[in-house]
Amino acid sequence: MSRYAVLYVSTLAVLLGLDLPFLGLVAKGFFQSQVGDMLGEIRLAPAILFYALYVAGVVIFVSGQGDASWRSTLLYGGLFGLFCYATFELTSLAMLRHWTWPVVLVDMTWGVALTAVAATAGLLIADWATPRG
Repeated sequence: MSRYAVLYVSTLAVLLGLDLPFLGLVAKGFFQSQVGDMLGEIRLAPAILFYALYVAGVVIFVSGQGDASWRSTLLYGGLFGLFCYATFELTSLAMLRHWTWPVVLVDMTWGVALTAVAATAGLLIADWATPRG
């Protein structure tokens, strides 16, 4: 398996392993209390497409460079998460009547931490499984 495939799969596994429990257990009640009836059933196809594209972005822009270190990946992963989550959250706050500042702050903070950790763990796993030559 190529290094990029290992990097992609490992980053995706870490991201899903952290995000799904957070969304399903930790934050579910919070989001329901904040935005209520705006939440619907999860649509699987868009969710899969989001994760596939988001992790591709992480690999392309954060961890896939030949000189990426765990420190740079942690920093740039956090920044990538900030920019991506801020785009969604602030657009939602600007346009959706029931979106709240607490939702924005919680989700943006989570996006920064989640992306930084998933990108860094993915890089470390890829470095272990397919060392750079």
